[in-house]
Amino acid sequence: METIAIILAAGQGTRMKSILPKVLHPLLGRPLAAYSVEMAALVCGRPPLVVVGHGAGQVRQALGASARYVVQAEQLGTGHAVLQAEVELADFAGLVLIISADMPLLRAETIAALAQTQASNPGPLSLLTVSGPDPRGFGRIVRDADGGVLAIVEEAQATPAQLAIREYNVGAYCACSAWLWQALKKVKRSPKGEYYLTDIVQLAVEEGQAVVASPVAEPVEALGINTRAHLAEATAAIRARVNLRWMEAGVAMIDPGQVYIEPGVTLAPDTTLWPGTYLKGSTSIGSGCVIGPDTIIESSTVGNDCRILSSVLEFATLEDHVEMGPFCHLRKGAHLASHVHMGNFGEVKDSYLGEGTKMGHFSYIGNASIEGNVNIGAGTITCNYDGEQKHPTEIGEGAFIGSDTMLVAPVKIGKGARTGAGSVVNRDVAPGDVVVGVPARPLRKAGK
Repeated sequence: METIAIILAAGQGTRMKSILPKVLHPLLGRPLAAYSVEMAALVCGRPPLVVVGHGAGQVRQALGASARYVVQAEQLGTGHAVLQAEVELADFAGLVLIISADMPLLRAETIAALAQTQASNPGPLSLLTVSGPDPRGFGRIVRDADGGVLAIVEEAQATPAQLAIREYNVGAYCACSAWLWQALKKVKRSPKGEYYLTDIVQLAVEEGQAVVASPVAEPVEALGINTRAHLAEATAAIRARVNLRWMEAGVAMIDPGQVYIEPGVTLAPDTTLWPGTYLKGSTSIGSGCVIGPDTIIESSTVGNDCRILSSVLEFATLEDHVEMGPFCHLRKGAHLASHVHMGNFGEVKDSYLGEGTKMGHFSYIGNASIEGNVNIGAGTITCNYDGEQKHPTEIGEGAFIGSDTMLVAPVKIGKGARTGAGSVVNRDVAPGDVVVGVPARPLRKAGK
């Protein structure tokens, strides 16, 4: 049977105490709502319909084309929120999944099982439940003597006997579309002025129809985000999931509790991650690498057999057998070819370092193209910005740049040329020449 998902993302989330809509708070590098959207699309094979309200424009911008949208102009409760999707889904005849955007730990397998439960249910509604000692404010599942679901009682309205119930409502449902719209219109406004989605359970029971509970296998899946403490719990749980998956795929982690890998990252086997490693964005790491400790890599490509110690990489590329650190910084556009060595406290931006080049410590290379087997002495600086625009530096193969050399761009250093320590080079240096001084002058011409 065809299935479509409605994701509820209209609430303000006041307990987060933030100007940012709750569903956009970052969770391991992604907006909270993105997890529900991705999971629903995987289960249903189509983009979900997201009900937006508070911060609607921000939510649309963050989720983009991954979802369709409908607006709940007034926040009048979860039942009212779902009813806003009726017009959009008027021609849909199938099963409607209803999921909250603040439940990022729900697995696709769990929601698919809920849909399958409803497909086999002669009644109009199925829901997820979870059992355990911690109610976390969830509504209680009230059953009859035969074990059938009678109602969901919210914690605030529950009697002492009902509060003792240890089966809780997760807040995920699957309903037959035609019945759902009619039931929602029968929901009565609560004393707080809201229409609760949970009331449709009792409506189905009053009609003499079966409501089936589908249990969640892992209680952690039922974690909903209402506070920053909950967000931290969810981050730890998702991080543990992601890390376990990569360890099972052959990646070593010295202390998985101190490794953060965002969902868009890919790693090859036999790479080792030390504590304090953060892999972000679309980063790709090859095999046999040693990363960390205390290293941040964002949306960068790292080849095979690289060693990166206590460094930061942003939108950079490393080929195979690169060594760098500690305390290096690769900024956007940095490209280190194979067998490049980069010493401590070095920085590279928008530059290419050719194969076998050695870059000494305390150096800055910006807007430069450097060929292979160049030695860049400690303290070398490319002076690439004149206050209005940036200029290029070119260094030929096998050149030797002495310590504390200032390369005032635009400038070209020829193949095999050398600069003396402390030189300020503001003119091109011919291949094989040796220059020294401030400003740098030829000490020896090539061939002389």
